Amino acid sequence: MNNHPRHHGPPPRRPNIGITPDWSQPEDQAFARYELKVPYSDAVLRTGGLPFVLPYTDDPSCVEAYLDRVSGVLVTGGAFDIPPEAYGEVAREGLGALKEGRTAFEAALMRGALKRNMPVLGICGGMQLLNVVLGGTLFQDIGREVQGAREHEQKHDRTQPQHPVEVKSGTLLAEAVGHGQLMVNSTHHQAVRGAGKDAVVCAVAPDGVVEAIESTVHGFAVGVQWHPEYMATTIPVHMGLYKSFVQKAREHRR
Repeated sequence: MNNHPRHHGPPPRRPNIGITPDWSQPEDQAFARYELKVPYSDAVLRTGGLPFVLPYTDDPSCVEAYLDRVSGVLVTGGAFDIPPEAYGEVAREGLGALKEGRTAFEAALMRGALKRNMPVLGICGGMQLLNVVLGGTLFQDIGREVQGAREHEQKHDRTQPQHPVEVKSGTLLAEAVGHGQLMVNSTHHQAVRGAGKDAVVCAVAPDGVVEAIESTVHGFAVGVQWHPEYMATTIPVHMGLYKSFVQKAREHRR
C-alpha cells in the first residue's frame, strides 16, 4: 500500500519577485556592471518564488512597467550608504560611499510597490531605505553615533551569526521566524535612528540598535538589518522570512 500523500493538481504558482541588483564600475573595464549575490535569488527560488533582476531606470513609466510584471519587490543590501539629504540631514564624518543612481531607482520602485500595497522585503541597506521611505531617519555611523554599541560589521564567515536580536511578538517578523531571541549575522555600519511614522520596530539588538522594522499601513513591508539568505543552511529558521514574503506575493497577484 502506498502511504505517500497524493498531491492533487499543479504545484502552487511561483510569483514573480523583482530583485534590485548592486552596481559597480571596475577601474580596468569600460562598462559598469550589475551584480547580485547568488543567495538572494536562491532564497527566492527555495521558498517558491521566481526571481527577476530589475536593472535601474530613472523613467517612471519603466518603474511602473516593472511593477506591472512582478508580485513582490526584494531590495538588497550593498557596501554604500543612503544620501543623508533623503532623511533631512547633511553628511557627517563616518558616512560611507554613495550610489545615488541606485538609491533613486530603489526608492522609486519601493514607493511604487507600497502604493500598490505590493509585498516589499528590504535586506540590510534595503531595510534602511524602507525606513527612510516611510519617513524615518538613520544613524550615519554606528560607531560614532550610538553610545555603547557593539561591533556590527562582523569579520568572520557571514553564514555564521554575530549577535542575538529580540524579535517582538505580534509582528509580521514574529509570524515568519518566531518571537524572542534569534541569532543573526551583522554587516552594517548604519542603523535606524528614528522609525518612520508608518513603521514599527520589530527586532532590537542587545545594545539597542534597531535590527528590523515593518510598516503599520501596508500588508507586508518588512526590513531586516541582517542577511537571512546567507544563513539558509546554518540557521534555517531565517528562511521563514522569505517564505512569508513569497506567500504574500503569491496572494497579492490578482
